[in-house]
Amino acid sequence: METGNHSCGTDFTLVGLFQYGHMDTFLFTVISILFAVALIGNITLVLLIRLDRRLHTPMYFFLSQLSIIDMMCISTTVPKMGANFLSDTKAISVLGCEIQVFMFMSLAGCEALLLGFMSYDRYIAICRPLHYPVLMSRKICCSMVASAWSSSSINALVHTVYVFQLPFCGPRMVNHFFCEVPSLLPLVCEDTSQYEHMIVMSVLVLVLLPFLAILASYARVLVVVFQMGSGQGQSRAVSTCSSHLTVASLFYVTGLCTYTQPHSLHSPGRDKVVAVLYSIVTPVLNPFIYSLRNKEVIGALRRQMG
Repeated sequence: METGNHSCGTDFTLVGLFQYGHMDTFLFTVISILFAVALIGNITLVLLIRLDRRLHTPMYFFLSQLSIIDMMCISTTVPKMGANFLSDTKAISVLGCEIQVFMFMSLAGCEALLLGFMSYDRYIAICRPLHYPVLMSRKICCSMVASAWSSSSINALVHTVYVFQLPFCGPRMVNHFFCEVPSLLPLVCEDTSQYEHMIVMSVLVLVLLPFLAILASYARVLVVVFQMGSGQGQSRAVSTCSSHLTVASLFYVTGLCTYTQPHSLHSPGRDKVVAVLYSIVTPVLNPFIYSLRNKEVIGALRRQMG
């Protein structure tokens, strides 16, 4: 007698934000607006950094990479989510589910590492300014970005291959609005506790360590800046650090809440709300947090608009 279905067979069904389809039209409108705002904001920021030579610095190079990641991340989850609002089936193929898992884990891991590199850039710029041209050369910056993309992609590939060779049981109802590893584990027919430890280890390396590095870097930056005694320098450093910490805290804390808990303690409703924060809200807010509080970006926008 067959105890479970393998991944190569039946499609999955995404329950969505609300299991019984409440307010689908309203949610479709809201999500579509957020999606458009995220794309416009991030595309504008990438183009400004590309076109304005004054923004051709390591910090803005990292920021442009962050905007590209945010555009890809929200494009991985929202289009299918919006289509399901208007569909009765809400099905997603096994291949589509695999692509969502791989892309989201790759992009999330890359963003986690990139935010850490951005804090390192600010640390070198403020605490070791004379060594900045050497320590943050174009070659080193490109190597950092390449290492972030490659390591996060390899990690995502390992998890994707492992998860989708597990036996899935039942009707394959994914109680989420996109395919994510924590939402798929309750559908597995066998014990996944050992694999959950592997997930926690990956998250500690890719998420917690960069977050701790950010906190340590900015603590050192603030100490150095306040020792200088310059009011203008202090306000600028606090503004830069607070902007970055706002983005990082929202992304890291919500990600840690989802990926470090065993699936037996997960609440589908809470997981969906948290997932909205790091998969939709963060890509929407990032370009505005960095641009509206940054005189250089605002100046570049004014120059490009004449």
